[in-house]
Amino acid sequence: MSEIKPFVTLVGAGPGDPDLITLKGIKAIESADVILYDALVNEELLTYAKDSCTKIYVGKRAERLSTSQDYINKLLVDYALTHGHVVRLKGGDPFVFGRGGEELDFVRQFDIPTAVVPGISSSVGLTGLQQIPLTYRGISESFWVITGSTSDGRLSEDLYHAVKTNATVVVLMGYSKLQKIIELYQDNGRGDLPIALIQNGSLENERLAIGKMDSILQQVHKNLLGVPAIIVIGEVVAKHQSFERIRKEIQHLEA
Repeated sequence: MSEIKPFVTLVGAGPGDPDLITLKGIKAIESADVILYDALVNEELLTYAKDSCTKIYVGKRAERLSTSQDYINKLLVDYALTHGHVVRLKGGDPFVFGRGGEELDFVRQFDIPTAVVPGISSSVGLTGLQQIPLTYRGISESFWVITGSTSDGRLSEDLYHAVKTNATVVVLMGYSKLQKIIELYQDNGRGDLPIALIQNGSLENERLAIGKMDSILQQVHKNLLGVPAIIVIGEVVAKHQSFERIRKEIQHLEA
């Protein structure tokens, strides 16, 4: 029997389209003895794994039965010690609300070597695919990426600060808080601010709702949006090629 060499690699799988993973990510999958993969990972990526690789689904999704983080941490260590190279395949980028840092902290307690392969976060990948620039000279000098709610279910405190800036704001995991986010911006006199929601971004069943704070719920219902979806807020959303057409349609309906 060959000697087992424990190793854990966190790999970002990107926003959904399997072509949006890096070559280094594919190479890690090809060398993996075990792959622990998430709900938002495109399972086409698992076809790159060798036949002997053990593939384990450890997805966590809102409002559904899910695998606990403590159990995932334990699996990473157990499989590394008994099988060798474990790839933790995560949607987007492991360090953008992917709890990758927590997983590394746990694994390192056991002196297991680790590596990270960055992935394309939905916050920059899906906006790019929709041709919405996160920054634009004279319009937005920065962008904020914020979680929709905290671990105890409250609206993130950072949103209360972001609403007062001209920065582009990308909200991940915030669909269930959409109404509260809209009310926050309206209460701060920003009901006219452009906003977009992108569901299943980069995939064939992608859906888009685009408009202004005061009218976006109508567009969301019209386009039957749901989770998973990201929210993009800011004047740069008006750069989307369909924004002006939708704005005129809404004005016509309101007239």
